[in-house]
Amino acid sequence: MSGHNKWSKIKHKKAATDAVKSRVFSKHSALIAMESRKAKGDITSPGLAAVIERAKKDSMPKDNIDRAVAKGAGAGGEALQEVTFEAFGPGGVGILITAVTDNNNRTSQEIRHTFTKAGYQLGTPGTAMWAFNKTADGYAPQSPVELSEEDGVKLSELIEAIEEQDDVQDIFTTADTFDETPD
Repeated sequence: MSGHNKWSKIKHKKAATDAVKSRVFSKHSALIAMESRKAKGDITSPGLAAVIERAKKDSMPKDNIDRAVAKGAGAGGEALQEVTFEAFGPGGVGILITAVTDNNNRTSQEIRHTFTKAGYQLGTPGTAMWAFNKTADGYAPQSPVELSEEDGVKLSELIEAIEEQDDVQDIFTTADTFDETPD
């Protein structure tokens, strides 16, 4: 009967929720550091204040927020940059991926590997950008693409695999029947 007590169940459940929190906090930290670098550490700047507010809504600890601000202001020594990747997925759906990274080569290779593994290719800059309009919240499709159920499942699996990458911030698609905010 060993391993079947209440503590074991709690421990495994906590480990799973902690992993999800860690991924969310990592994404917030990268965004805060990037905005802090743009604002030169000025917490009152609108962009940095908005990113910090979003992190607080996800219950990110103040210490982590302060560390990320200091890192972006020059204390960490890393140069974070925002990059956009473009591709076409199942059913000809345009895909834009935004990421914040300290190593563009590593991030691009990880995303390229994910696409290759799924049987698709990462495009060059400008490949899919024409299919989107820039909005305040990111990107919106100019002409949404209807997907078959099979292509919808393939797209969902591809997006889940891409979201596993730590540096990935947002994923935008031109799919009409696909819910672009998976949990």
